[in-house]
Amino acid sequence: MEKVTIYTDGACSGNPGPGGWGAILMYKDYKKEISGAKKNTTNNVMELTAVIEALKLLKFPCDVKLYSDSAYVVNAFLQKWVVNWQKNNWKTSDKKDVKNKELWQELIELTNIHNIEFIKVKGHSDNEFNNRCDEMARNAIATL
Repeated sequence: MEKVTIYTDGACSGNPGPGGWGAILMYKDYKKEISGAKKNTTNNVMELTAVIEALKLLKFPCDVKLYSDSAYVVNAFLQKWVVNWQKNNWKTSDKKDVKNKELWQELIELTNIHNIEFIKVKGHSDNEFNNRCDEMARNAIATL
């Protein structure tokens, strides 16, 4: 399988409020940057959207190292929250409806295509790719 590295980030001006997302995909010597924005959203929706939009660009099953500063996204997979949500009919451990269910379902479908390793990075520190994603997400908000 081909190896791809992806960095993602989401941002919100107010939560909820106008939001943006950014992602960088790296494959061999290629690098592609994508971003987008939404008028009324949340930070978590933008974090999920960045991951989904990046994975949707992959044309065939890949080995993906996915870097995100979102504990919400990374822990959902590393701590098997998504597995439990599906088993519990999309209810959280305290029996509430899982927020952003449709986005999680879309992301799970994409994780079934690719072999994805979710890696948590520290936000707003010295990771140039995470910082670039944050910049793209904030710049996308400014376009609204």
